[in-house]
Amino acid sequence: MRRQTNGRRRRAGLRGGHLLLFFLVCVGFVALASGSSARFGLFHQLTLEVLGPLQGAFTTVSQESVRLKDRYITLWNLQGENDQLRKELERYQVRLGEYRESYFRNRFLETALAFKEKEEFPALTARVVGKDPSFWFQTLIVDRGENDGVAVGMVARNARGVVGQVVQASDNYSKILLANAPSSAIDAIVQKNRVRGILKGAGKKGYVLQYVLKNSDIQDGDVIVTAGIGGLFPQGITLGRVSKVRSQRRGMFLEIEVTPAVDFSRLEFLFINLSENLLPGERMEGALSHPGGE
Repeated sequence: MRRQTNGRRRRAGLRGGHLLLFFLVCVGFVALASGSSARFGLFHQLTLEVLGPLQGAFTTVSQESVRLKDRYITLWNLQGENDQLRKELERYQVRLGEYRESYFRNRFLETALAFKEKEEFPALTARVVGKDPSFWFQTLIVDRGENDGVAVGMVARNARGVVGQVVQASDNYSKILLANAPSSAIDAIVQKNRVRGILKGAGKKGYVLQYVLKNSDIQDGDVIVTAGIGGLFPQGITLGRVSKVRSQRRGMFLEIEVTPAVDFSRLEFLFINLSENLLPGERMEGALSHPGGE
């Protein structure tokens, strides 16, 4: 009971103190307002000394509140401007991507047109629509088929060189075995000295040129082209460049690695040679009766 009574007395004392302070502040303001502007008495001076800091603090708080409000409004406006600028930047980036795609597509079409005008064979343009990721039989599916005149055995090329050969055709689509597939082999020659060999596909590693004798003059950078043997590929189509030559102690042949001229990972369009209509049993397999060089 005593504790509760003491608590009530303390709360009542605090309320009384607050009321007294408020009363004194009001009296001070009234005294300042009613005082003579020519001369202040002691009471007015004491009141001014007490209320001056309070008024200064109040003014400072008011000014900071205004500044905070202005900063908040400014930041809010900046946030809105940033959001708008970010949206515009995204739109410009999309447009830039479209312009780049149009530019590279235009360059490809120019190259394709120049290729078709330069080559004498009837070239059918085909677009790549699918890819078989299997290692041994790496194939592409294109949107041209028997209705377009495509037949099994036809050669697929682009402006850089040999892409592969048609191994399956339906009415509107065809499957092309890539030249770098491990199951493919092409009769090839070294362009500078006509040394012959078999170009075997090595998947992502490109090609290996086999059955070239050790006494052959083969160097890095030599161009490898089709030999034109057996009627499979016309002679002189670019296949790639020699990237490494090794000679082992054992054996009679060099180990030759060849970098493909065609970038098989970026094929979008290719050309099918409609004049090359081979028998269904013929595939990209070469046979050399006399391995080595001429």
